[in-house]
Amino acid sequence: METESHTIAKEIGVANKQTIRWNDFVLRFLAFVVTLVAAIVLGVSKQNELVPVQLVPTLPPINVPASAKWSHMSAFVYFVIVNAIACAYAVISLVLSLANKGKTKGLSLTIILFDLIMMALLYSSVGAAAAVGLIGYKGNTHVRWNKVCDVFGKFCGQVVAAIAISLVGSILFLLLVLLATVNLHKNIRH
Repeated sequence: METESHTIAKEIGVANKQTIRWNDFVLRFLAFVVTLVAAIVLGVSKQNELVPVQLVPTLPPINVPASAKWSHMSAFVYFVIVNAIACAYAVISLVLSLANKGKTKGLSLTIILFDLIMMALLYSSVGAAAAVGLIGYKGNTHVRWNKVCDVFGKFCGQVVAAIAISLVGSILFLLLVLLATVNLHKNIRH
């Protein structure tokens, strides 16, 4: 009887490890896709418009061509670079975790550490891009910064979409860290 219960416990342990590996694979793959899409959505965003500029109050405004592009704002550049780095890291960590299969504890801890770093970088880039996007949407009357989203609506829509997509990527990396923490806790208990 004891050998049967011992065998069942081993099978459950193996099933749990396979489930964790499968969850890890799915989360890393989704993180790769989501961060890639976020970087592309903002990286290709550009809009050109004619903006009326009033030089003298008594004369009619002059239409001046203006463009909105992700590379014009350092927060958006940071956002695209961080998402590209997280995307590349997701692929590398996916390959390493598949090759490792939890055998080398040092490599597993290194992957967990870099997951945490990617999560922090993604959250910071989302925050930076959202702050700049909010200024573009509402403006800032105290420093006389005008709204730009009423002129560059398509560009602002792409910024919002990229931020939302990247936020999902941040959450995926958070889930990877939580999954690793739960797995580590289970290994310590046994």
